[in-house]
Amino acid sequence: MTERPPQRTPNRQLAALIAEAGFSNAGLARRVDQLGLEHGLDLRYDKTSVTRWLRGQQPRGTTPALIAEVFTRRLGRRLSAQDLGLDACAPVYAGLEFAASPEEAVDIVGGLWRKDSGSHAELRKIAFTPAGLVVPSRDWLIGRADERVGRGEADPGHSRVPIQGRPVVPRQRQGPERGPGQRVTSGDIAALRAVGELFRALDHAYGGGHARQALVRYLEHEAEPMLRGTYGEQAGRRLFAAAADLTRLAGWTSYDIAAHGLAQRYYVQALRLSQAAGDRAYGSYVLVTMSRQAVYLGHGREAVQLARVAQQGVGSSASPVVQALLYSAEARGHGVLGEVRACTASLVRAERSLEAARPGDEVPHWARFFDEAQLADEFGHSYRDLQQYRAAAQYAERSLQLRAPAFARSRLFCRVVLATARLGLGELEQACQLGAEAAQAAGEMRSARAHEYVRDFERRLEPYRDAAPVRGYRDKVAALG
Repeated sequence: MTERPPQRTPNRQLAALIAEAGFSNAGLARRVDQLGLEHGLDLRYDKTSVTRWLRGQQPRGTTPALIAEVFTRRLGRRLSAQDLGLDACAPVYAGLEFAASPEEAVDIVGGLWRKDSGSHAELRKIAFTPAGLVVPSRDWLIGRADERVGRGEADPGHSRVPIQGRPVVPRQRQGPERGPGQRVTSGDIAALRAVGELFRALDHAYGGGHARQALVRYLEHEAEPMLRGTYGEQAGRRLFAAAADLTRLAGWTSYDIAAHGLAQRYYVQALRLSQAAGDRAYGSYVLVTMSRQAVYLGHGREAVQLARVAQQGVGSSASPVVQALLYSAEARGHGVLGEVRACTASLVRAERSLEAARPGDEVPHWARFFDEAQLADEFGHSYRDLQQYRAAAQYAERSLQLRAPAFARSRLFCRVVLATARLGLGELEQACQLGAEAAQAAGEMRSARAHEYVRDFERRLEPYRDAAPVRGYRDKVAALG
């Protein structure tokens, strides 16, 4: 006697929301498919699929989050998968959402940290979607500053009245681990900053894959409880700023291992956290980081738009070094598009801005890397993309002369740019020597970008594959294993 399959319970929550939204089954399916396309997903749902969901079948994978977002857009209020009677899943859409409040931002980014620190490999396989750049950058540009980020206490001398007119007594620590609701100290925030510098140094020297998971776990176990703790307004702004910096770094290291959809989500959340911090300049830096990812993936138009939004967002208030950084990001986008005049104009603006910087100028900690070596690197990459190889070689050599050894991955990238320029100038032997040095350095890093730079150079070698220098290059690389 065969067993009957278990009876499913009809999903009355979903049925009620379909009626409220005025969707037909086919209409809902179509909207889910369209939203999936925004996130690089090829979905094929139809009215029969929705009928099955109403009968109690649970859609798989990322679909519950997409269905929830369809209803959120239609009804104008935030709905989760659970609100629809569906199983929760990885926050595929939520990571691209620019939250309405600091509290919601903490919920979203905390969900990303927890999923990423676990065994949810699907997060690292999500595709990058250019369409996902538009709304967050717009919301950052036109959004108002958050009036309040403090939780449970007022800063000394602050005129805000505590919640319900009563002072809040912070909970005492119950053990070595921090718990939600505990008071955040200046030492806690300083520790977040110090940890960021440590992970940044590891990333520069050994690649994003070296300690990325440790960074994400730190965010989950240390940063999130702090964000859910007790702090006043001033401390809260500093806390959100530190969390934004670490979240951007989590995105950067994800980008470096080619987890591009996940990196994109971290960048969006770092942008929102920077708004809670009240730090427009840092928000512009996050947008520049997003622009660099778009350049790497070949989305030049989006890269230019992001750089321009960053410029518009800070206006003339940014320091000359920050202005140089923003103009150089725009130049890289124009370079990918082959727009010679626009690229050259942006490079000139970047150069003039950096020349305007003076010793003693106040430069944000995150912009201090942008010096003459970095500017020469931007010139070298841009001229390579424009196939102006003599200029590319000149600037790449200058960057390598100026760049500190600690920036090992940046030196590798620049060496490949120089090798490509030498190849374009017909200097095959020099190109292969430089390429072999880069391949050796890439073998010591956990960086998908480093390996892709080397592969790009090797693709450019193909027309010369029978030449002696190319055979020698291949022998050297094969010996590296």
